[in-house]
Amino acid sequence: MAMKDTPPDARPREKLLALGPAALADAELIALLLRTGLPGLSVLQMAQQMLDRFGGLAGLLQAGPNELKQVKGLGPAKRAEMAAVLELARRSLVQQLSEQPVFDAPAKVKEYLRLQLAAHEHEVFAVMFLDVQSRLIRLEEMFRGSIAQASVYPREVVKRALELQAACVILAHNHPSGVAEPSKADEYLTQTLKSALALIDVRVLDHLVVGQSGVVSFAERGLL
Repeated sequence: MAMKDTPPDARPREKLLALGPAALADAELIALLLRTGLPGLSVLQMAQQMLDRFGGLAGLLQAGPNELKQVKGLGPAKRAEMAAVLELARRSLVQQLSEQPVFDAPAKVKEYLRLQLAAHEHEVFAVMFLDVQSRLIRLEEMFRGSIAQASVYPREVVKRALELQAACVILAHNHPSGVAEPSKADEYLTQTLKSALALIDVRVLDHLVVGQSGVVSFAERGLL
């Protein structure tokens, strides 16, 4: 069924205007961005196929340019719109985290790091540098590694913390395998960085491991 043949109250745009964005399913929201489908494939069907292909909304928004290029019917304009939506989400979270203590928004911290790191094909080690009120100064991706690991140098983290006058940090890295379970090496690295940063009176508040399906917190598991 073409969108023009769909009852007005079932069309995503009209439904959003009448009931608000929360009333729309993921496929309907994506269909609003796509606007048009393909011959023999409605825009809603195309949106659902994309969600299925990337494992849901989070996977789709984290898909890289090369992955999106492989989707039939997703031209440069539509890919640009998808990238813009993701960037708006990132910037919104950055603004919120820079204006309030991270303790007040642990879920937003996890979502921000998932948006930043989950799509990387290689392991990336990042640090959120926070001020004395635990507000975000900057997130920096400091080290990149192979498909399996990243080499992390504590002296570089200490140096950057001093340059940014950080009072505390949140450590984060992704697992390209998609599984967010911390390893023994992750635990050892956390303690090493915690000891190095303590020498300059910078606290490690947490270490978050980012996977495709979720984010694991060392602090929540009592591993700090």
